[in-house]
Parts: sequence; C-alpha cells; structure tokens
Amino acid sequence: MTWWSAVRFLHVLSAALWVGGQLTVSLVVLPLARALLDERRRAAVLSAVGRRFGLFTAAVFLPVQLGTGVALAWRKGVTWSSLADPGYGRILAAKLLLFCAVMAAAAVHGWASGAGRRGLARTMAVSSLVGSLGVVLLATALPAT
Repeated sequence: MTWWSAVRFLHVLSAALWVGGQLTVSLVVLPLARALLDERRRAAVLSAVGRRFGLFTAAVFLPVQLGTGVALAWRKGVTWSSLADPGYGRILAAKLLLFCAVMAAAAVHGWASGAGRRGLARTMAVSSLVGSLGVVLLATALPAT
C-alpha cells in the first residue's frame, strides 16, 4: 500500500459517501418522511437533513474531492492542455465539467429549498443525483494508464 493508494482511496470513499448519501435521502429518507410525517414535521426533518448534508458537503466532501483529485491529476501528469487529448484527458475533462454542473445543481437545490421553490428544488435534486451517477460512470471509464 502506497501513499497514493491512500489518496485514491480517500477520493473514492468521499465520492461514494456523497452519491450514497444522495441515494439514501432520495430512496429511503424522503419516501419515509412523506409516508409517516405530517407536512410541518416532514418539512422540518427534510430541512434538517438537507442542512446537515450541505454542511458535510462543504466541510468534508468538497475539500477531500478537490485535494485528492488535484493530487491524483498532478501525479498522472495532467495539464490544462492534456485535458483536450483523446482518452484519459477528454474523459477527465468531461468528468470535471459534470462535477462542476453537479455542484452548481446542488447549490441551486439548497437555495431553492430554503426559498420555498419546491419544483425547482426537486428538479435540481434529481439533476444533481443523475449528474453524480454520471461522474461515477466517467470515473470508471478513465483508462488506467
């Protein structure tokens, strides 16, 4: 086990926690809250879950993803110009662009939830989840070399 294995492990673990958290909220917490709680309590619980997940994202997920991602790219010799190269460069560029879109959708979701814009919040939540799955898919498509 090398230091770089630990960096890669942290990168993958952080991504798994982010996507797993989104899936857990969407597939477990939200349906149960809708079924078991009145509207006032449901709003309070889901707001608290959203705030805690947002705090986790800002305090843990983003710093870990950015730090380990930059370190791994540096180790691979990735440069801005190499992101246009076929294969690894273009797949990584697509992953990075989709990651930025996911973070933007998550931020708009948080704002829309707080502003009472339920339709927009739902659209952004679904967009963030689908985009996150796309980021994972692109990560698995990165060539090993």
